[in-house]
Amino acid sequence: RNMVVIGAGSAGLVSALIASTVKAKVTLVEANAMGGDCLNTGCVPSKALIKSAKVASTMRHADRYGITPVEPEIPFRQTIARVREIIKAIEPHDSVERYEGLGVDVVKGYATIIDPWTVEIARNDGDTQRLTTRSIVIASGAEPVVPPIPGLAESGYLTSETMWDAFGRMDRAPAKVAVLGGGPIGCELSQALARLGSDVTQVEMAERVLGREDEDVSALAQKVLEGSGVSVRTGHKAVRVDAGVLIAAGPAGEISVPFDALIVAVGRKARLTGFGLEQLGIDTDGTVNTDEFLATKFPNIFAAGDVAGPYQLTHTASHQAWFASVNALFGQFRKFKADYRVIPAVTFMEPEVARVGINETEAKEKGIEYDVTTYGLDDLDRAIAESET
Repeated sequence: RNMVVIGAGSAGLVSALIASTVKAKVTLVEANAMGGDCLNTGCVPSKALIKSAKVASTMRHADRYGITPVEPEIPFRQTIARVREIIKAIEPHDSVERYEGLGVDVVKGYATIIDPWTVEIARNDGDTQRLTTRSIVIASGAEPVVPPIPGLAESGYLTSETMWDAFGRMDRAPAKVAVLGGGPIGCELSQALARLGSDVTQVEMAERVLGREDEDVSALAQKVLEGSGVSVRTGHKAVRVDAGVLIAAGPAGEISVPFDALIVAVGRKARLTGFGLEQLGIDTDGTVNTDEFLATKFPNIFAAGDVAGPYQLTHTASHQAWFASVNALFGQFRKFKADYRVIPAVTFMEPEVARVGINETEAKEKGIEYDVTTYGLDDLDRAIAESET
């Protein structure tokens, strides 16, 4: 092969697509569902759920628009069924059939890098296959971090990956939800579930939610969450879970948060084990160590997406895939340095929190001169017309 790609999430799909577009011989290996986290457990289902939650909130507050408000009935199983239908509608975009039609050799199974030019695949059909290749792109993605909290393992906790199956079996949204984590995933899910009828308590160890954003943005995000009915407990560290109760320690002592569903959303970690990195001696430090061309210590092995960092964003994975695949295929002629200057990032709360590139806090930390221009939406005609000031 010219290239073997490990993982069929955003980075892997784009890498394989680029290779097939330039008529390279490429094999894409995926052990589980095509489309990766974004399609199956991340972007797609979460945005579908967030839309349903927004509709419920709009019904409750219809008087803002000159319409009589009404408390919505939320048949939760039906809400989650809609989420699944949306995944199914998008699945063909990332399917084996589509990529084979585009000229990619797709193999379902677990890949192990034997040496820089050999990949062994334990196929899902029970066979073992060995491929030789000029280059390899590692696009194995990431998985939820589960902190070592006493009692957590026995609590039946959910993550952004496991909660969809659990929710699909519920007729109503869980009455009491504890969300551990105040990052983008935790904030999105907290607001959505509160709007869908759950009593949500969000526990964050740091002093503010959305800690990567500017302080005024974090403050607004917390105000919005509380306005949606979420009890936000910043400055509280989870210390144990005991019989359906999350215990967290804060400045005034311990608090008890009873729950019917506990969602762990404290971050995601790169998938680094099980496919040969350790045996090859490929350096990792939370993510696969790469140079500015996305190459590892082996110049023909590249990494892209969540496994490479530094951003855990679907569109950044696609962006990196271009650099990884082009450098892998044509690096002997010309290499391209990955460019992260204008990466957009959005937390899909309502209102959305969005930015492109670095923010004011990061500019201060890096000693970069900056100007601040502020424009209030309460002065914008369109926002006023839509009651979105």
